[in-house]
Amino acid sequence: MSGGVDSSVTAALLLQQGYVVEGVTMKLTAGLCCDIGSAQAVCRRLGIAHRMIDAQESFSRDIVQDFISEYRRGRTPNPCIRCNDLIKFRLLLSYAHEQGFDALATGHYARVEQEASASRFLLKKGVDPGKDQSYFLYRLTQDQLGSVLFPLGAMHKTGVRELARTLDLPAAERPESQEICFVPDDDYRTFLKENAPDALRPGEIVMTDGKVVGKHNGVAYFTVGQRRHLGVAAGERLYVIRLEQGANRVVLGSHEELEQEEMTVSNVNVIAGDEIGPDRKVMTKIRYRSPLVSSTIDPRADGKLHVVFERPVAGVCPGQAAVFYDNEVVIGGGIIESPPGC
Repeated sequence: MSGGVDSSVTAALLLQQGYVVEGVTMKLTAGLCCDIGSAQAVCRRLGIAHRMIDAQESFSRDIVQDFISEYRRGRTPNPCIRCNDLIKFRLLLSYAHEQGFDALATGHYARVEQEASASRFLLKKGVDPGKDQSYFLYRLTQDQLGSVLFPLGAMHKTGVRELARTLDLPAAERPESQEICFVPDDDYRTFLKENAPDALRPGEIVMTDGKVVGKHNGVAYFTVGQRRHLGVAAGERLYVIRLEQGANRVVLGSHEELEQEEMTVSNVNVIAGDEIGPDRKVMTKIRYRSPLVSSTIDPRADGKLHVVFERPVAGVCPGQAAVFYDNEVVIGGGIIESPPGC
């Protein structure tokens, strides 16, 4: 329980359904992330026990340090996906089992269904298209899906807010949480400057033809697809095409040069446990808020996937997650690789 409206309503719904419920909050970073006081207030209102777990060491090692490491490599990570994988659905779910609980419930907007014709679970999109969070959950396994509950998956956010008001929950009017919980004000540039100054070396900004057009204060301050705050005056709209970490260069170009027809995905997880066959037709999401794109995926001998888009896609960003769908079902996903030479 974060102290927010989603986890609060999740607990309330489970109580209504007859479950024996306890609230648990993980302390992840000092002074940031979950509001322990608010979580405790919600638990008092619902009449359930609350417990707290100190996960700061694991969170710092596995999430924060990896976040910094990825930016050092010139990549743009998604720490929320990694946190779901390593902290919530490994560390916390293991703790739940050790303590004798049957399931771990969260306020994610996604659905888990057991396939009628097989003894396997399916991860599906949440019914609210504006809040669907299945993208962040693609690393779930069959064992984990059998022990997790997502009570909000069949609800819309407006309905969740209204139910919270009806139940007079303290979190009913609490605003949405910030994007990256351990980065104050969502200002990752300042965070990197304070926590990884060695990753910020001045270098050149160049066009795709190699022409030098400016200077930068650190490759980590840029991300593929960025078009604002480039520090370059030009008569045309420019975008970050790629980051060449080895050469410490930021490469700019036109929107057409930003588009890619294919990509490579590593660290693949297939939720249903099936092998990906050749020429598998899927819908691909390359960022949380990006549209789904028709694609064909093929397995490679090294365990990675080769993805070919039906139409060119702009802003394919190394370090971000690519998640594959079959209609509403999440097939799985992986991490977008950097192009050769970067």
